Amino acid sequence: MEDITPRQIEILKHIIMEYTETGEPVGSEILEKKYKLGVSPATIRNEMVALSTNGYLKKSHFSSGREPSPKGFRYYITHIMQEKQMSTIDEVSYKNSLWDNRTQIHRLLSVGTKILADRTGLIAVAATNTGDLYTAGISCLFDEDETMTKVVAHHLCDILDKFSFWQQVMQRFIATNQDVFYMLGEDDFADPIFDSLASIMGDFHIGEVHGVIGLVGPKRMKFDVYIPQVRYFSHLLEDIAQPK
Repeated sequence: MEDITPRQIEILKHIIMEYTETGEPVGSEILEKKYKLGVSPATIRNEMVALSTNGYLKKSHFSSGREPSPKGFRYYITHIMQEKQMSTIDEVSYKNSLWDNRTQIHRLLSVGTKILADRTGLIAVAATNTGDLYTAGISCLFDEDETMTKVVAHHLCDILDKFSFWQQVMQRFIATNQDVFYMLGEDDFADPIFDSLASIMGDFHIGEVHGVIGLVGPKRMKFDVYIPQVRYFSHLLEDIAQPK
């Protein structure tokens, strides 16, 4: 039996929309004023308490507002969110940018991570069962984003260079039998230091090479935009690769 009601689903959706836009904890007043939910702030507060009790929201340490928990984000992605389909122009652009590298897997993945990072403004990472690891977009660690504190950036650099971490991600991905795998905060990164981060990964098979490629960035990233891009990109690698 679901532990979330239709009204709570609507409130959770708008909390995630607001949190994605601002990165700030969300209070009942802003929900009532900005999103016109048709109920009083008191009712919204009661529903937010219920959402928190059931693990969909968590209370911020620094304000009276609430933030989506990993459970809340996961429910949103799985049951509420509508993916924004890529345009044909974007699909062709991705394909053209990779085409000249299709005969060399190493070059394909090296260029591929750079393209994915450049297009999204996030960190791109790829890892293979042959022990190769590729990263791009590390400079975004130094952008003015409240997510990337010096402590978070330092620890993230460590795992970006650690093949054993991404090997475990590949194994977990295979176990899910899904076409896209995402990690949300400390629940999936297994470290509270990464509570503000998320990752979206797609898998690919090129001959005997099996791997994952995807994005790492703030937990408030635009999942509706990036999930279809990662899915398309991982399938594109398989479609165009012609290893010698």
